[in-house]
Amino acid sequence: MKTIATDKAPAAIGPYSQAVVQNGMLYTSGQIPLDPLTGVVSGEDIMEQTQRVMLNLAAVLEGAGTTFDRVVKTTCYLRNMEDFGVFNEIYAKYFIGRPARACVEVAALPKGVLVEVELIAALP
Repeated sequence: MKTIATDKAPAAIGPYSQAVVQNGMLYTSGQIPLDPLTGVVSGEDIMEQTQRVMLNLAAVLEGAGTTFDRVVKTTCYLRNMEDFGVFNEIYAKYFIGRPARACVEVAALPKGVLVEVELIAALP
């Protein structure tokens, strides 16, 4: 198993890694909308926070040598399912290959954020 770490995405805020590679697949930890330079939550609303999450995921994908078009599965966590439409608008700009997905509403997320996304991707 190989650990993936990049300074272009936020450092882990607990005892875990940004991602791991095993058998040609990348498994990311959930990304929340933290600015990688400051570690502070970025954005006040679902649009801004989702955009930051996607940039963080892009950095982890790049650090592993893969891209959004190789993602096979995502799991998305929303604090409020009323944000589903706006979240999907931004999500669709990145996940154009339409990977399998689960999207659920949760009671709380780390640091009080509105969104978290994790993914599984194939390596080239």
